[in-house]
Amino acid sequence: MSARPGVARIGPNAITQVAGALEHRLGSAAARDFLCSVGLGGYVDAPPSQMVEECEVIALHSAVRARLTPEAARGIARAAGLATGNYLLAQRIPRSAQWALRALPAPLASRLLLAAIRRHAWTFAGSARFTARAGRPTLFRLEGCPICRGAHSTAPLCEFYAATFTRLFSRLVHPRAEARETACIAAGASACQFEVAWHR
Repeated sequence: MSARPGVARIGPNAITQVAGALEHRLGSAAARDFLCSVGLGGYVDAPPSQMVEECEVIALHSAVRARLTPEAARGIARAAGLATGNYLLAQRIPRSAQWALRALPAPLASRLLLAAIRRHAWTFAGSARFTARAGRPTLFRLEGCPICRGAHSTAPLCEFYAATFTRLFSRLVHPRAEARETACIAAGASACQFEVAWHR
């Protein structure tokens, strides 16, 4: 599938890692059927390697929540987020930069990692507005978050992002770093907000 000019896009991990998590939980055949049922059959035999249309990401994540139990959907989102973090560590963040971050005090490493995330926010935020603030905790905000756009829930829904941030910060800043979503537009907040904290 090719993205149309002028349409908001998101990195392919938001689809490929969810597809992988679905396959692990449901099996290959059921995962293929799931993708086809939400109009993403073209990715079954040719997973995307370039930016994908934001609407495709929204459709897939929405379908996971609609068709699976809340616990299962959260598990899929978390597994996909952790896998996305692993992919970034293996393919996108140079080894030398990873070693340098790990050698720094956690507060400084956090600031530097945060700066890198800001520069690359366009790859995961789509049409959402991303802002962040360094500190303990480190704060991220996504206004118009695509993962839960249009959803309604009493609990936060964006475990995909929380898990990705957890993996990056726990590997590069502090081994006990953890990200959690503290506000979600699906629950009526003005933006999805995440806090990353660590304890010595």
